[in-house]
Formats: sequence, C-alpha cells, structure tokens
Amino acid sequence: MDKIIIRDLKVTGIIGIYDQERITPQEMLINISMETDTRKAAQADDISLCVDYEQVALKLKAHAETARRLTVEALAEDLSQICLQTPGVQRVKIRLEKTQAIPFTSSVGVEIKRKKS
Repeated sequence: MDKIIIRDLKVTGIIGIYDQERITPQEMLINISMETDTRKAAQADDISLCVDYEQVALKLKAHAETARRLTVEALAEDLSQICLQTPGVQRVKIRLEKTQAIPFTSSVGVEIKRKKS
C-alpha cells in the first residue's frame, strides 16, 4: 500500500479532563498516514483519482477544533473514522499530541492504527 502523509497539522481546541482544560483551548499536533493505492492516479495523472489531502486536513482540523472531547484517545478515534470515510483510504495511523499538557515535555499523546472493516 502507498501512503498519503499529513505532517504536523496544528489545531487548537478544547481537550482534557481538568477544569482549566475545559475552558482554555489547547494546541494539538496531528500526524496522519493514510494507506491507499495511488497507481491509477499516478498513471492517469488525474487529481480526481487522488486522495484529496487538503480536504482531509480541513475536515480533521474542523473536527478537532470543535469536538470538545475529554480524552486524546476519543479524539484520535474520531479522526481515524474521518480518514477511513475518505474514498480510497484503507488504513490510517493517527498520532495526536497535546503540546502544552505537561510543562516539562514537548508533547504527550497517543498513536492509533485503524483499518476499514
């Protein structure tokens, strides 16, 4: 399988379980790797046969900034399902990190892998 990669998608939203996290939006960093077959798109050199990564990024950003999830696990699952609903995407790996959660770290988060059932 080929991969479509979106690296370091920066979003700001409500995420977390503590009172302050429920009030103050936090920066999150999202990395996505979507598995698909790019051969037809490459042979035809036709954008309509490609996974539109700009649209995927916009959907992920919009969801992450409005979902108001308690856990990064739940938000990562949401994001994986958005990717898997994209035509052509068979598998996805999502890495979701909160960059301001723990002061003495650069980030904390989760990485999940999902596939179409």
